[in-house]
Amino acid sequence: MSAPLPTLDELPEAARPDPSCPLCRGSGIRARPDQERAVAEACSCIPECRRCGGSGRVTVRADTGVQVGRCQCRRVPDRLSLFNHAAIPGRYAHADLVGSSAGFLQAEPNPGDAGKSAAFTSVMSWIKDFQPGRENRGFVLHGPVGTGKTHLLIAVLRDLALSRGVRVRFIEFSRLLSTLRQGFESGRSGAGVMAQLVEVPVLGIDEIGKGRMTDWELSVIDELVSRRYNAMACTLGTSNFKPGAYTAAQAPVGAGSITPQTLGDRVGDRVYSRLKEMCDFVEVGGADFRKTAARS
Repeated sequence: MSAPLPTLDELPEAARPDPSCPLCRGSGIRARPDQERAVAEACSCIPECRRCGGSGRVTVRADTGVQVGRCQCRRVPDRLSLFNHAAIPGRYAHADLVGSSAGFLQAEPNPGDAGKSAAFTSVMSWIKDFQPGRENRGFVLHGPVGTGKTHLLIAVLRDLALSRGVRVRFIEFSRLLSTLRQGFESGRSGAGVMAQLVEVPVLGIDEIGKGRMTDWELSVIDELVSRRYNAMACTLGTSNFKPGAYTAAQAPVGAGSITPQTLGDRVGDRVYSRLKEMCDFVEVGGADFRKTAARS
């Protein structure tokens, strides 16, 4: 005769990460670069779950009969899956909002990095106000090359996936163009690629405005932004161009030229208008992190 099923209250506690673990800092999740992509895996500090015996499912008796459900220990694998489907570049595997060896804000920031501190504060406020499953206004980080915009954007995506359980995706605009071109050359439509980027709840677009901005490139950014606008989906981004409407300014000519172009010049008034309605623009100032690192 089999033993009676336990009630929910009689089950042992689900497996949890060791809060004092120095490897994962108590999250149970460790990320690392794997060639071009960042991958996350469960930390060794998580013991086998006594609640479900490692099966991921629990069966209990209740007043209404037998109930079967997912074990609480599946939280870590669920978050790992979200991170590993976000397409985060390997270089940014350790980008986070709580500090890393290549953190956006160093332990002792330079006096000229007040712009970074202000941007970080703004982004942390945005994270606090974010509500999963609801319509959320996005943001576009803008500023000079090398100020850490991509790092901060990816740190936000990481936090949403690993701490909040939100499905996110990262895409560099030039990489998107390359992927679409390769598909066309192989006789494949780009509809599937675009559909994935439209449907994800939070999309981070890196380097908005980058490229030659041919008619085709403009049509790609227009389709992506417009479809997410119509879907009321949360869109985040970075750009080296200041926010502003179309001015007809010309692109720079020759090495060392400084462009007076605005983001509106680069993506067109239609896209820029929708970005303004969907997102707040957050300036990221400070020194060029790559040049500072090279000098060090």
